[in-house]
Amino acid sequence: MNEAVVSSAPTFDLQSHSRHSDGALSPTEVVGAAADAGVRLLALSDHDTATGVAEAQTAAREAGLALVTATEISALFDGHQDLHVLGYLIDPQEPGLTEALQRSRADREHRADAMADALRELGFVLDEAMLAQRAAQGASIGRPHLAQAVIAQAENRERCRREGLTDSTDFLVAYLVEGKPAFRPRQAPTVAEAIELIHGAGGVAIWAHPFWDISEPDAVLAAIGRFRRLGLDGIEGFYVTHTEDQTRLLAAHCAEHGLLCTGSSDFHGPEHHTFSRFRAHRTYGLTPALGPLEPERPPAG
Repeated sequence: MNEAVVSSAPTFDLQSHSRHSDGALSPTEVVGAAADAGVRLLALSDHDTATGVAEAQTAAREAGLALVTATEISALFDGHQDLHVLGYLIDPQEPGLTEALQRSRADREHRADAMADALRELGFVLDEAMLAQRAAQGASIGRPHLAQAVIAQAENRERCRREGLTDSTDFLVAYLVEGKPAFRPRQAPTVAEAIELIHGAGGVAIWAHPFWDISEPDAVLAAIGRFRRLGLDGIEGFYVTHTEDQTRLLAAHCAEHGLLCTGSSDFHGPEHHTFSRFRAHRTYGLTPALGPLEPERPPAG
């Protein structure tokens, strides 16, 4: 990235992941990578957990950047198994939220075991040492890790080559998404329940990366309308995979309806195929509406 692009990139990055969910780094390392990239306002938003927030808060104070307490709740909506609702400014210790997240984590582990068994039944050999290492570290095992565990094994190489599966992302799409042979459904809160949990923990609820989950603009806007009636506070409009047209549509809709409009590069680690770099999302000259997520500034004078 050239210096002109870096200087114009947003300095807020309100979604990132550590080893407490599906990221590659510790919370301290995530904060360090963000600070090195010039991030000034950061959220560590691990999936269905806030256990890394305290460590991230300590690292953020030392690095001199503002940290928003956060989590990313996997929710169910009209057949979508993994629609994500970001909870910002939450109390990470609020009992209702922590209990619900613990249930989701337990289901995530059960689901990972079920999908691993399905892959074995389909004739794939998994890198059991890789999975065991993550489990020993207390890190979650999700579909990306199962896909990596297949691709890493030499016994699967010829079959994957025949099927045109050149990397773990290809494999995940072919076998581990809804409707594919090794996919297994999950138990999770509904969007309404996720919003209620976030509000109960003192937070604001933001629909993460709408166009990642739903492709048609009219369907996205219709879903936003339904979520607004449930109490949704905003949209992640500035997102690394959103096109300019998608970004402008979401920003205009947020402005029209008084919603927050946040953004992120969804950092998962420096080696990730898609989410490897902070400040990779674009605003296209538009102004975000971060509302209470903005750090307080000292009074003038």
